[in-house]
Amino acid sequence: MALHSQTSCGTLLQKLQLVWDEVGESDEDRDKVLFQLDQECLDVYKRKVDQAMKSRDLLLQALDYSKMELARLASALGEKSIATSPEKTTRTIKQQLAALAPTLEQLGKQKKERIKEFADIMSRIEQIRGELAGSLEIGQQVAIPQINEDDLTDEKLRDFQSQLQELEKKKRERLKKVFEHVSTVHGLCTVLGMEYFSIITEVHNSLDDSVSKDRKSISSDTLSKLDRTIATLNEDKRLRLNKLQELVTQLNDLWDLMDTPMEERSLFDHVTCNRTATVDEVTAPGALALDMINQVEIEVQRLDELKYSKMKEIAFKKQTTLEDIYAGAHIVLDTAAAHDKIFALIESGNMEPMELIADMDSQILKAKEEALSRKEILDKVERWISACEEESWLEDYSRDDNRYNSGRGAHLNLKRAEKARIQVNKIPVLVETLVAKTRAWEENHGLSFTYDGVPLLAMLDEYVILRQEKEEEKKKMREQKRYTEQLLNIDREGPFGTRVSPYRLASAKKVAGPKPNGSGTNGSPGRRLSISTQQNESKSSWSAVKDSKKDAAAAAAKISASLNEAATAKEEDTSIRHSDTDPIPCSP
Repeated sequence: MALHSQTSCGTLLQKLQLVWDEVGESDEDRDKVLFQLDQECLDVYKRKVDQAMKSRDLLLQALDYSKMELARLASALGEKSIATSPEKTTRTIKQQLAALAPTLEQLGKQKKERIKEFADIMSRIEQIRGELAGSLEIGQQVAIPQINEDDLTDEKLRDFQSQLQELEKKKRERLKKVFEHVSTVHGLCTVLGMEYFSIITEVHNSLDDSVSKDRKSISSDTLSKLDRTIATLNEDKRLRLNKLQELVTQLNDLWDLMDTPMEERSLFDHVTCNRTATVDEVTAPGALALDMINQVEIEVQRLDELKYSKMKEIAFKKQTTLEDIYAGAHIVLDTAAAHDKIFALIESGNMEPMELIADMDSQILKAKEEALSRKEILDKVERWISACEEESWLEDYSRDDNRYNSGRGAHLNLKRAEKARIQVNKIPVLVETLVAKTRAWEENHGLSFTYDGVPLLAMLDEYVILRQEKEEEKKKMREQKRYTEQLLNIDREGPFGTRVSPYRLASAKKVAGPKPNGSGTNGSPGRRLSISTQQNESKSSWSAVKDSKKDAAAAAAKISASLNEAATAKEEDTSIRHSDTDPIPCSP
């Protein structure tokens, strides 16, 4: 400034004039130099102006760039509250740049943080996707993802966070499913007695218990392999259980055939407990191991071989069962011939022992079916026999002159007599029902329904005929009694009506009462003897089979015996009732 104040353009021009005066320069030369000086000063000003304008343009460009960067950052970060265009009129360019600088710096830092945040989230998303898809090995890290720096808004960040949460949830569910499958494989291997480690590592090495939870494979391929492994193990479990149950069934059958004691059977309780179990119910360790199944199979083979030596005992035991079924159904069976046939088959070896047992089982099943088809009729026959027995007892009771005495148990006999009368009154309906059901049975089976060797319809027809004859006989006896009473009655006219002599009344009682042995006019002995003969013959043949069957034949024989006494007892009871209701004679 001091130099500028001491030396100015005017001072220099004056010195130049003095120099020109001393030199003697012409005006023309002087004008040329002055013109040249003016041009040179103009060029300097022009350069300065150009430089100033260039500087201004650069500042304007920087301001525009700052504004654009600010707008881009605000848009990328979603900051809508930031002013991207400061007031032009109130501030210079440099002031505007200075005003934008802090905001740009702040948004720049926010952008870097947001990019890092996006990178972390997107890396975790890609990591989980790779683990689920199986494209990443265990422990492998994904590459840094490409981030769109123009969209770093909170909304975009929340979108990625939501994706990450869904993937993490899916990962947890997948991991839980993998652990469940691994646990299922472990349980199946335990039941089947198989080596768990080799099977699970064959699916994937990371599924071993020694590998941490975060390093387990959760890929779709691993899950699919686990599904296939479980399906295979379940199929093996089902097949082994079916085989074991078949063996256990055979074992039980052999035990039953040979009457194996419970102590020996209890050795296989751990096996027989699964006889009726479902696949899901078998969970005991080693319950379906191959060694266990082989042990049962060896025992079945041993008992099967032992069964051949005891075949005769087993066959006769089954024959006894068959005879008991027929005896319960009141069917006559030629047991001696059946025993001879079984003995001949076993001794000759013409039939395999298993075929013989199967044939006898078939006969037993057929006998049970036949007994079941006869059950309803047999129940009614038993009711009929019971009613006939009660009828016989009632006849004996009616002949007892002391039945109304107040002795010990008299009230019980009265009650039984009332019940017996009810049962006896139901006999006709019961017989009709028996006849209808027996005929229907014979039509369905094409066979004659026999009871202890006697055709049931013949027995029923005989009973109906005897009952009709008995009713006719009772009717004749009532008419005869009425006629006898008319002959014995002595009419005596008096103020109190007719009186009957007690002596005549007693003689009338003796005439009207039938003989206790049932002879005379009671029933048709020829018919009763015929059916009794048939029943006795059946009884004789049946007693040769088994002593216990005599009771059934005796029960059938009681039917005819009860019929022999029914007419006598009822007629005598009627006679007694009539005599009890006669008027007391007056003293002579």
